[in-house]
Amino acid sequence: MSKRHSHSSSPNFATLLQEFFVDRLMQQRAVSPQTIASYRDTFRLFLQFAQARLRKSPVDLALSDITVDLVLGFLHHLQENRHNCARTRNARLVAIRSFLKYAALKDISALAVIQSTLAIPMKRFDRQLIGHLSRDEIEALLAAPDPNTWCGQRDRVLFATLYNTGARVSELIHLRVGDVVLGKAPCAHIHGKGRKQRTVPLWRSTASQIRGWLQRNGASPDQMLFPNRSGNPMTRSNVTARLKLAVQTATRQCP
Repeated sequence: MSKRHSHSSSPNFATLLQEFFVDRLMQQRAVSPQTIASYRDTFRLFLQFAQARLRKSPVDLALSDITVDLVLGFLHHLQENRHNCARTRNARLVAIRSFLKYAALKDISALAVIQSTLAIPMKRFDRQLIGHLSRDEIEALLAAPDPNTWCGQRDRVLFATLYNTGARVSELIHLRVGDVVLGKAPCAHIHGKGRKQRTVPLWRSTASQIRGWLQRNGASPDQMLFPNRSGNPMTRSNVTARLKLAVQTATRQCP
């Protein structure tokens, strides 16, 4: 009797969460490491909150515990105690929603609780208007890095490629030499979010700059196109710092 009951009982919360990360995110959807890290951080924070609120350890949680009140309390905690912005609050809610949609397929007995929790709305926020630079300002910025230094040469090509492709910084810093085609129809194969790839044409001026950069550095196809001094990928903070430096230089020439 007990064996039959245990065999037919619903999976517990901890098991479902583990299966969600391994089966759903990693194997079925093959999401990026950045997304997995974001979801992992969300559930680390959520489990800590749930343990304090319900006085239950994570291994003792059940899907029926993930009520509207608990999730709303967690979102309120993020904003009031952790001072998260609406965008971050929404990202945490997306992670929880994604898990609950997966769990609903595994445990029908908790469907009512899950459906009510999925109804929690995203928080609206004002989007800041993005300004733009004039052509003269862009040209001053692209010419700002010192062409007599290795970093300056790299930054000139990096900023030109960024301007040409419109790629995210996170996409650009992971470009490899082999991702760039410099033949009759030059282009860059950019690997975006969700393992999506797109091909962006390169202007002749950009292709010429990249070609000169590669001739000076002799990089192989699997090496980073825009490495740091150690040959490793640049970080977003590296690019931010280099861009701020270029802006300071360009501002003196083009106030």
